[in-house]
Amino acid sequence: MRKKIGIIGAGHVGESTAMYLAERNIADIILIDIIEDMPMGKALDLTEAGPIRGYDCKVIGSNDFGDLKGCDIVVQTAGLPRKPGMSREDLITKNADIIKNCAEQVKKYAPDSMILMVANPLDVMTYHAYKITGFPSNRVFGQAGTLDSTRFRTFVAMELGVSMNDVQALVMGGHGDTMVPLPRYTTVSGIPITELLPEDKIKVISDRTRSGGGEIVKLLKTGSAYYAPAAAVASMVDAVLSDRKRVMPLSAYLSGQYGINDLYIGVPAVLGANGVEKILELNLTGEEMELLRKSAGIYKDQLKVLGY
Repeated sequence: MRKKIGIIGAGHVGESTAMYLAERNIADIILIDIIEDMPMGKALDLTEAGPIRGYDCKVIGSNDFGDLKGCDIVVQTAGLPRKPGMSREDLITKNADIIKNCAEQVKKYAPDSMILMVANPLDVMTYHAYKITGFPSNRVFGQAGTLDSTRFRTFVAMELGVSMNDVQALVMGGHGDTMVPLPRYTTVSGIPITELLPEDKIKVISDRTRSGGGEIVKLLKTGSAYYAPAAAVASMVDAVLSDRKRVMPLSAYLSGQYGINDLYIGVPAVLGANGVEKILELNLTGEEMELLRKSAGIYKDQLKVLGY
């Protein structure tokens, strides 16, 4: 029996995620949105691409949350996107109600599933879904550093003129302006970028990574990024459903790691069939730890807006 992926929200991120996952051909996909008939049209379109793209998984659209029944993992993309001049944090109260409703539906119809949060502000919404569902923390996690690290990798490769495939990077902290790019753990075929780039160039790349989403929002003017976020999501879903034990930076629940308690924030973790199977604690420098805890403090304050 095929595994089943639920995607809540059939906008740009949701539809792109469905496309990337269909092409991996690892599970059937249910694409859910409240806009009448829209997810059905997108699902049919994706299905008709199957004979050419070489996949035969089912892609079904629905307006009924009941169709989440049997899902192994649910990707939460539904939420208001950022507009120019908005921070991810500006979306807290606007998206909290959307996430609450969706999390309740997941709890009702797919109580054994995992939740992968994509909606912003990501770390806050991941915590919100965790509280609403009451699911174990290993089964609720957010995209966060997987996307941020991908952007860091891209900018490093562009600066050095090398293949993006040879660049590995690590970004920790919240999925926002306080994220913490870690040049010490960023390499090109095993060579730390601190040996390949001057400090000022690394700072420019790190700053661009922090504002990477905002840069795209400013250029699009009417929405936010979707290709890269969807690609990051697809890699995470694949890690879970294929039990790959991937080491990926993601928004995970901390219960004392890095001196942080009762908070979702970006850290490196092992992602496999049981969700977040292990959180890796790195030996951070004093400055790196300070930046991580500063990021955590901001998200702690933001959770108070939702009464936590």
